[in-house]
Amino acid sequence: MFDFLMTEEQKKLRDEVRDFVRWVPKQLILDMDAGKVTYPKEYLEEAAKRNLLGLRFPVEYGGRGLGWADEVIALAEIGVLSVSLGCLYSLVSIVGEAINEFGTPEQKEKYLKPTLKAALCTAEALTEPRGGSDFFGATTRAERHGDYYVLNGQKRFIVGAEGADYFFVYANTNPGAPPRDAISAFIVDRGPGVEVKHVYGLMGTRGGGTGRVLFKDVKVPVENLVGGENQGGKVFYRMMVPERMTSAAGTIGGPRELIKLAARYSTRRKAFGTEIKNFQAVSFKVAESLILLDAAASLIYTTAQAIDRGVSPAYARRLVSEAKKFCTESAWTIINHAMQIMGGIAYTNVYPVERALRDCRLIMIWTGTNEIMNLIIQHEFFKELAQGDNVRDIEADAENAEAEDEKIYE
Repeated sequence: MFDFLMTEEQKKLRDEVRDFVRWVPKQLILDMDAGKVTYPKEYLEEAAKRNLLGLRFPVEYGGRGLGWADEVIALAEIGVLSVSLGCLYSLVSIVGEAINEFGTPEQKEKYLKPTLKAALCTAEALTEPRGGSDFFGATTRAERHGDYYVLNGQKRFIVGAEGADYFFVYANTNPGAPPRDAISAFIVDRGPGVEVKHVYGLMGTRGGGTGRVLFKDVKVPVENLVGGENQGGKVFYRMMVPERMTSAAGTIGGPRELIKLAARYSTRRKAFGTEIKNFQAVSFKVAESLILLDAAASLIYTTAQAIDRGVSPAYARRLVSEAKKFCTESAWTIINHAMQIMGGIAYTNVYPVERALRDCRLIMIWTGTNEIMNLIIQHEFFKELAQGDNVRDIEADAENAEAEDEKIYE
């Protein structure tokens, strides 16, 4: 993020987060990547101790009552650690958004408050084996029986599953209805009928407790329904904002530090009698990386300001989708540039570049693939286009603009 855009309070927050990031043991990051740690709860507990979880949520529940502009500043710094640690940090914001916006006062006291203290850990049970991007095609079912629902189904690729005390689950409650009117959201405690299986050998983004969650005849109290029966679509669309905002903002800090690492390396590594930074093949990759980094930071910060200032939900969806796509793809390019600058040594574990590259690949897939982002961006744009505006109509500025017989559309 850009210092000159920050208030003094935001600079203080950034420095707090940087202090926390420096606290994280190197060995924790290495052990997570090696699969020796499956859920680093002490990391969340330390963040909670510093009052750094759920920054946007009300003070009465343990947050700071801040805005998105503040949270993206924090997320950019958290991203210096690893994608796994950034994701676990973000889950509080993602699941917390649904409970804070749609939950009852009782749900906020029972779940949101302890989550911000890291007394409870959460995970979002969204993806299904057959689903992927087809969220509304969920086959997990919840049938009501008096004062509880019976939940059956399975979810996979659930980050944080290993350590979660409760899951935020979407299930079909109205079979036969149009898909968008059939989904409900539930808070499901870990308990009888809830089985977590750690089955994935991941390319990267390891140590976050990613697993498969099976629900077999799980009794979910009616009071754990969030947002009303068959209203899960509204909850989902709201949750997609923090899903994609955290993904985008989390890609700023890591690539920033990696291109700095590569640039420093280029001032020391010599070839053909000179530092390799003197070759355009190297220095231009640094320049291209800085352009992408500054553009990504600008887009995510602008998007955060737009949400904080209350732009329309449709425009916010477009901006959030643009930010998620552009920031994640920029991160991928920057990390590849860093590896190319440093050459073969960056492909080894002597430097953290290879781990960052493995981690980064996932963020272009999760929280909605970048192809889905394209779908949303163009969809919202064409809706805006149909509404018209009061900008000068440049179609009339051509010399033969009146030649209507030449403007054939069918």
